[in-house]
Amino acid sequence: MRALAVTPIHLPAEEVARRQARYDRLAPPGLRIELRNVGPSAPVTLDTDEAVRDSEREVAALLKEAADGFDLAFPDCVLDPAVPNAVAEPSRPVHGILKLSATYLAAKGVRFGAVVRNEAIKAEFERRISAFALDAYFVGIRVLDLPFSAIAETEVWNRALGAAVAELAALGATAVINGCSAVDVEPADLPARIVDPTELAMRLLTVEGAR
Repeated sequence: MRALAVTPIHLPAEEVARRQARYDRLAPPGLRIELRNVGPSAPVTLDTDEAVRDSEREVAALLKEAADGFDLAFPDCVLDPAVPNAVAEPSRPVHGILKLSATYLAAKGVRFGAVVRNEAIKAEFERRISAFALDAYFVGIRVLDLPFSAIAETEVWNRALGAAVAELAALGATAVINGCSAVDVEPADLPARIVDPTELAMRLLTVEGAR
């Protein structure tokens, strides 16, 4: 099965290569993922609501243009830009990392929270959870207030999780979605388990061919 992934922002070549290598590690047997940079018309960070909307527009355009020849496609973003709330066209399924991972947790009756990098991402994450009708399972979000560079700095990101995860666990979360598609989650002694949404979504995509 061949999948197209589209970055939500315009990235330098070295970051695209890092993310492609991450997909190569995470992809289960039978799934090949090709990551493409969305291009220079897209924002370079998701720090405002305007940037989030611009990202969604550019991702949608590239998915429409480039998805032919692939079995499925998805944005390389936990905010699921351009992912339909309802079922996608069967001839060109578009999946979402957040939709897959959060729906799976809810289906198992898990109460979950999330951590994200900034306030703009928090606002969009909450909108998507509501659009997917998962509010009953969602305890809330904590903002890590990290710079964009922390996405590629595994130790920096993971060090910031402790207090946020403790607060979400106190609200009843037994799982916390790590709110970035491109961050490696390290094992840690925390009061709720950290869910790598990309790793979980990649496994779910191989279930019955994800059709």
